[in-house]
Amino acid sequence: MKKRQILVTNALTYANDMIHLGHLVGYIQSDVWVRFQKMLGHDCTYICGSDCHGTPIMLRAEQENIAPEQLVQQVSEAQAKDCKDFLIEFDYFCNTNDDENRLLTEMIYKRLNEKKDIVKKTIEQAYDPEKKIFLPDRYVKGECPRCGAADQYGDSCEVCGTTYSPMDLKNPVSVLSGATPITKSSEHYFFQLPHYEKALKQWMKEGSLQEQTINKLNEWFEQGLRDWDISRDSPYFGFKVPNAPGKYFYVWLDAPIGYLSGFKKVRDKHDDLDFDEYIKKDSKTELYHFLGKDIMYFHSLFWPAVLMSANMRTPNAIFVHGFLTINGKKMSKSRGTFIKAQTYLEHLDPEYLRYYFAAKLTSHTEDIDLNLEDFRLRVNSDLVGKVVNIASRCAGFINKRFDNRLSDICVEPDLFQSFVEAGDNIAEYYEQREFAHAVREIMALADQANRYIDNKKPWALIKDPNQEKQAHEVCSVGINLFRILMIYLKPILPNLAKQSEDFLNTPNQNWESRKVVLVNHQIKLFKPLMQRIEPTSVEALKM
Repeated sequence: MKKRQILVTNALTYANDMIHLGHLVGYIQSDVWVRFQKMLGHDCTYICGSDCHGTPIMLRAEQENIAPEQLVQQVSEAQAKDCKDFLIEFDYFCNTNDDENRLLTEMIYKRLNEKKDIVKKTIEQAYDPEKKIFLPDRYVKGECPRCGAADQYGDSCEVCGTTYSPMDLKNPVSVLSGATPITKSSEHYFFQLPHYEKALKQWMKEGSLQEQTINKLNEWFEQGLRDWDISRDSPYFGFKVPNAPGKYFYVWLDAPIGYLSGFKKVRDKHDDLDFDEYIKKDSKTELYHFLGKDIMYFHSLFWPAVLMSANMRTPNAIFVHGFLTINGKKMSKSRGTFIKAQTYLEHLDPEYLRYYFAAKLTSHTEDIDLNLEDFRLRVNSDLVGKVVNIASRCAGFINKRFDNRLSDICVEPDLFQSFVEAGDNIAEYYEQREFAHAVREIMALADQANRYIDNKKPWALIKDPNQEKQAHEVCSVGINLFRILMIYLKPILPNLAKQSEDFLNTPNQNWESRKVVLVNHQIKLFKPLMQRIEPTSVEALKM
């Protein structure tokens, strides 16, 4: 198998608040995919970080009486810790306010200028007359100019998906003061997105996008592409536009560039791989972005067009996931279902959630639901009642009666081989991000292993001295099947896999390790690997 060189990114989380369970859908999806690629032996680098610029950051820092730089550093460190606690294993967690990102943003902007893709225009902007500040799109609310939906932000409608300017809203108000915004003139810098309509349509045909994303792109093409405003006026927290006093780069220009600057930091530490090789236009390396459907517009239109203009490679694919609902409804503080990552961790093991999300995630963009009761029952049934149960049923006999050593032959080679061969399908499901299908197949194997043990009844065989050897062989088969299941679950459950590897005395298992049968092999004493979820723990999340 040829070794692939892959860069994977997950959407950056805005650095004005902590991570909640909705964010973790994307983090977990991309982390599972990356861990699988690494198990195959590919060179896969995983980048994420905090999106640190914009007016909201500046305003919150003012409220807390600290510098914006201090705020984003604090929040970024806390977000990185939350991810680590959920076993999200980044190669680098970036902060888009660092010098590396500023230099790369300025370099890309220079290339856009050299291509004559930047133009100046005088525009009318929403301005808060009470706060004396130009208002970001999300700081103006009103009724959608297309469908009339109330309480919509000034950039796009959450109901019909239309994009617009803040002053296009009907009955607009400033989120900051409640005042009616006025319009004020200012000269801005625009990226000429229509220059790349033909190239974007060609890129769209190359298998880079999911069907739902393509459908939305076609809608945007039908509406007509417009020049993209990439500058903002002072006061603003961000990178200054070179040779343009009082102007700053719009956060959505430098935020995705943060993927590349973070990657550059990783690659600068490795002499054998060149950052320029990864980003050049005809690169043979692979680039994949995982993100939520609320930001597909920026990633599937603006970002690839900017890369084209800068003569850099475009993503191989953009993988868009849906939103998270809890008990069938949007997360809500009033209902006690707006659950932050740290709140969850106070009560439950992160691997429970990793498993539940994986069991629901597919390659499509549909929303997934965290039904709290189903979550508890499914984890208890699948992980504790099926998978871990195989090890606990078999290990005790081997520990007590056979000196922790497996039998010297595998008496069920066909059964063992069927589990090995199932890994080909499961691998393809992982590759295609069909995690729900992978989980179903793994659990079907777990059921098969448990049926084998039930049929052979080692607890009855062990009572007859003449059948002790058979009991040993049956339990050894069970342990081997458990080991294969844990290899298949390793991308989803890295901690449980590590504990299992320690118990089995088989460290650092990769995907090919499934083909090795353990015979005459010393294992360690079995200790409980996972506890059932109690109803009280789930109820505590709602408080």
